Amino acid sequence: MPKQPSSPKRRRVRGSRSGRPIMVLLDLLGRRWSLRILWELHAQSLTSRALRAACDEASPTVLQARLSELREAGFVELDPAGGYGLTALGRELEETFLPLHRFAERWSKRQAS
Repeated sequence: MPKQPSSPKRRRVRGSRSGRPIMVLLDLLGRRWSLRILWELHAQSLTSRALRAACDEASPTVLQARLSELREAGFVELDPAGGYGLTALGRELEETFLPLHRFAERWSKRQAS
């Protein structure tokens, strides 16, 4: 009797308890400054110094950690001039979450006043 092909094993996604890529994505975007970095890079590439100026409340170590995570996930890349820019996947993600970012900005301004 021929051997039945086994079903492919589900590989766990690094950093995910559930192993589901969407949960990894939501976890990544839920970390402070991730969406802000995508927002700042939506119009143009920026150097790390310009990003620090745009995200003036972020500590350099946190900002660097978020940039590393976004690069590893494939949303941000280094451009030839030495700045950071969005990949095609990053642009698609940023466009998808742009309404959420605008809502969060309005909500935080309302909470501050």
